[in-house]
Amino acid sequence: MIQIGDFIFSLDVLEKKFRCDLEACHGNCCLEGDSGAPLSNDESVILLDIYSDIRDYLREEGRRAIEEQGTSIIDSDGDIVTPLIAGRECAYAVYDNATWFCGIERAWADGKTDFQKPVSCHLFPIRVKKFSDITAVNYQEIDICEPARDYGEKEGLAVYKFLKEAIIRAFGSDIYNELSKAGEELLSGKSSSKSLK
Repeated sequence: MIQIGDFIFSLDVLEKKFRCDLEACHGNCCLEGDSGAPLSNDESVILLDIYSDIRDYLREEGRRAIEEQGTSIIDSDGDIVTPLIAGRECAYAVYDNATWFCGIERAWADGKTDFQKPVSCHLFPIRVKKFSDITAVNYQEIDICEPARDYGEKEGLAVYKFLKEAIIRAFGSDIYNELSKAGEELLSGKSSSKSLK
């Protein structure tokens, strides 16, 4: 673990390799899971405010789920999350050319909203857990992301480097710069160890 300010990062964020491979996984992170995407209080308000701007980007099933459940819901753990369609895919997910995409992000790309997508989705496979005085930032390894791990290994791309934009969005550029410095130090330490063998 490495502490930067009020954040504790798992070393996996620095050491593990990752790069999304949509051609292999087909965006199944929008489909898998027991609950919707975690949302902050602010994000739940934003989704309510922008729903009319993103509505046309969603599938009919998604619109129906949102109109029945709301733009955000409270799950069984008491967390604010996106609603699901029949307990499966995120209501904001759209299916195109055999791959799942985020309808919110498509609306954002077209300039319909300033909100790109939930931070939890942007940070995936990083998961964030807030405690009273510290925030834990961990890498979550799941089966559907095996192609991303293989792709990341092939390119030598660490999780934190792949998620640079998302980490800056979530925690700020100062935190990312410190994280990057720690990653480089960790890498150079490993290189030194190898050279001594």
